[in-house]
Amino acid sequence: MKNLIIILLLSSLFSCESTKENLTNKNEIQDYQLVWSDEFDYNGLPDSTKWGYDVEGNKEKWGNEELQAYTAKRKENAVVKDGHLFITALKEEYVDTVHKEMFDYTSARLNSKGKGEWKYGKFVIKAKLPSGNGTWPAFWMLPQDWKYGDWPNSGSINIMEHVGHDKDNVYGAANTEAYNHNKGTEKMVGIYIANAEEAFHEYMLEWDPEGYSVYVDNEKYFHFRNENKTYKEWPFDEEFYLLLNLAVGGTWGAQKGVDDDIWPQQLVIDYVRVYQKPEPKMTTAGM
Repeated sequence: MKNLIIILLLSSLFSCESTKENLTNKNEIQDYQLVWSDEFDYNGLPDSTKWGYDVEGNKEKWGNEELQAYTAKRKENAVVKDGHLFITALKEEYVDTVHKEMFDYTSARLNSKGKGEWKYGKFVIKAKLPSGNGTWPAFWMLPQDWKYGDWPNSGSINIMEHVGHDKDNVYGAANTEAYNHNKGTEKMVGIYIANAEEAFHEYMLEWDPEGYSVYVDNEKYFHFRNENKTYKEWPFDEEFYLLLNLAVGGTWGAQKGVDDDIWPQQLVIDYVRVYQKPEPKMTTAGM
């Protein structure tokens, strides 16, 4: 019996050390250092010091003919529990009392605007995606100041988009004044992931003055190069903030209809981490 107890204790210790080892390097990745993160190691609403809610576009259906109302501070649509953030799309009658609009679906669109904005860096989001026709989750970035004008002039960076009717593919993209889907010139590339809806994967953006690249589980599959022309091709020289959302329907999400029998659907996020390269240390000659 004593030997069994020792074995169990050693096994438990090894398990703890193994878990710790997996997290040891989260503070540094190659030449980067962790500057902002949410590990979702608490319970309740998303941390208000890190996340806000987008709801103002409900009246215009977010410009994409989406079916959901995005809500704020509503645990049914965005809640942290069991070490994860759950963004849930529900089929339910909902009245947006601000815009006096009725909706058949609800969901959430979180953003770090005013709480976290960055110019360049490495952005890592570990998540498991929803499934079924009509789901449209995304991880992306928008500019803080819009110094080149409204979308798409000031740009948007798409780290991950997925639509349920295209089950085994995720997409990275860039939108600018020169390159956007309204003109049919959007830069977008997809990658096949057989179990994106069943397992967690790391979705990553690496962005610097020369361009940005999008990865899944460290596999690069999309690169957008700075052509060094004008802001119309490269507006990505200002601070951007993060967005996490799960849309229902829309111009892309509903291309093969919306399945009324799949709801609720959840976008489950394990962590969000932002890394940047440290400023070079100043040296003084002759000292």
